Amino acid sequence: MTKTITFNELRRVKDALPSGSITRISETLGLEQETVRNYFGGHDYKDGKSCGVHIEPGPDGGLVKLDDTQILDLALQIIEEQKS
Repeated sequence: MTKTITFNELRRVKDALPSGSITRISETLGLEQETVRNYFGGHDYKDGKSCGVHIEPGPDGGLVKLDDTQILDLALQIIEEQKS
């Protein structure tokens, strides 16, 4: 499932994640930690892979088209769990 959000929105999700969440997401989805970081705007393609994130310049950091929302969905779930 694809989704389009702003880059700043995506960074706010990352910033709201509790410590250890990148590890949890990577282990749950069977991805390298750097790949998860790249999803949230990182650029380490030596250790991580591209993960279907396409950024277009524009207001609020630009638009980000996500080819797959699994990482975002799990991140939002973790944030909700933290609130409880």
